[in-house]
Amino acid sequence: MQYASFLHGTANTARRSGAVALLLTLALTVAPTQAQDAKAGAVTISHAWARATPAPVRTSAAYLTLDNKGGADRLLSASADVAKETQLHSMITEAGVMKMREVKGIDVAANSKTELKPGGFHIMLVGLADGLKEGTKFPLKLKFEKAGEVTVQVTAEKPDAHGHGEHKH
Repeated sequence: MQYASFLHGTANTARRSGAVALLLTLALTVAPTQAQDAKAGAVTISHAWARATPAPVRTSAAYLTLDNKGGADRLLSASADVAKETQLHSMITEAGVMKMREVKGIDVAANSKTELKPGGFHIMLVGLADGLKEGTKFPLKLKFEKAGEVTVQVTAEKPDAHGHGEHKH
């Protein structure tokens, strides 16, 4: 009788351990598919995405949100192995015409959010080998004046997924 009770208790413990292991495995495999935030100093980088393109298009743009919980900082540069060149850009309107300009840096005000988004600041990806197919993921390294360097994971998505229509560069 004691042996049967021991086996029953062991089976329950094994089932519970198996359930816990399954939940941990699911949590670890599901987490990477969700947007991953990265942190550099007081700056949290989130919602990193790039515009998906057809294969012949060799240029795209990456967008993200910089949430600064500290003092003023400045995004100095970005780099990605998927592109021959990366550039920080802004969109400005001159005489009623939107124009894209390369900038030397993007100010990140103290205790505020800075959005890199279509029609505003963004990171140009120039010289893509095969465009950016929807769902493609790639690392993007950001360099800040004070917060240092951090690498974020970027996913290529349709512009419509973010409520923005087509925007030609």
